[in-house]
Amino acid sequence: MSKLSTTADDILDCAQTLIMAGGYNGFSYADIAAVVGIRKASIHHHFPSKADLVRMLIWRYREQARAGLAALERSSPDPRQQLAHYLGYWQECLLDGTAPICICALLASEVPVLPPAVAAEVRLHFETLAAWLTAVLQRGAQDGVFTLSSAPPAEAEAFVATVHGGMLSARVCGDPKLFGIITAALLQRLAK
Repeated sequence: MSKLSTTADDILDCAQTLIMAGGYNGFSYADIAAVVGIRKASIHHHFPSKADLVRMLIWRYREQARAGLAALERSSPDPRQQLAHYLGYWQECLLDGTAPICICALLASEVPVLPPAVAAEVRLHFETLAAWLTAVLQRGAQDGVFTLSSAPPAEAEAFVATVHGGMLSARVCGDPKLFGIITAALLQRLAK
């Protein structure tokens, strides 16, 4: 996929905010047009359908996540620190409200009613994250810093479920600090 124009980026940014607030069906092109200050026809020019818009949004989100995970890999070879920084990123986002929930976690709850192409992008995001976590957990077990009770892929899936479940719990309870409580226990369970 190619670099997007500023208008397309503005549309995607707005859609992301609206999805985080109300899910896939919680916004329309009219909502975006009002916020961005453009006509609905301009949105259709960049994204012919809502499914096209959300597919591109998730693709962009996944690419940003990949870049962030690659930066974690470069910044610290220690698997414990990588997981701690990953969890710290989300804790900070929840506390300051910049990303009150992972957009793919929110959309995952809507997979049965999402257009198939959008659902596929959501699944790919989780597969990408689980693959990274599998590698980190495997490295940590080999280095003797993690004790895994299951194979690394199963541990990675449990980690993903706990992190995203922690986001949902924090959102439901209106307490971003709850995420930190849940994920601290997760790290503690893995530590040798």
